[in-house]
Amino acid sequence: MLDNALVMVGIILLINIVYVSFFTIRMILTLKGQRYLAAFISVFEVIIYVVGLGLVLDNLNEIQNLIAYAVGYGIGVLVGMKIEEKLALGYTTVNVITTDLQGGLPNELRNKGYGVTNWLAEGREGQRLMMEILTSRKSESNLYTTVKELDPKAFIISHEPKAFHGGFWVKGIRR
Repeated sequence: MLDNALVMVGIILLINIVYVSFFTIRMILTLKGQRYLAAFISVFEVIIYVVGLGLVLDNLNEIQNLIAYAVGYGIGVLVGMKIEEKLALGYTTVNVITTDLQGGLPNELRNKGYGVTNWLAEGREGQRLMMEILTSRKSESNLYTTVKELDPKAFIISHEPKAFHGGFWVKGIRR
């Protein structure tokens, strides 16, 4: 009996981890505008969900099944986030502010393949060089490393753009 109970707990835990991972990925794809892929994934998501929930509801008198379902849900959120982090879908805009007005940082970044728009800005303590860089999320950490190597005191902030129109990047972006 104990073996069957442990097997059931393991199955429910695994099913919910897979279900919630699919759910998380589907939501991210939906937010990124990948509606057909999100719809395709949702088919499998719902099948897995119904099977897992059915197992729990059929054995509702076994509290360990409910606990396994809840724990699997929590672990599934973490697994889904890790998968999305590895996929690194989409693009990010990185703003870099530096006091190094003559250092050639924009051209160094351009030479490494980044698209950089730069201009002089005014800060609390004088002139700053402001740069706006669009990069894929997969290249984001490499960009941070490069900027920090070239100017360890640079201020870096990023955000996710919602739409693109015009510019040389648009040609390479598939929607």
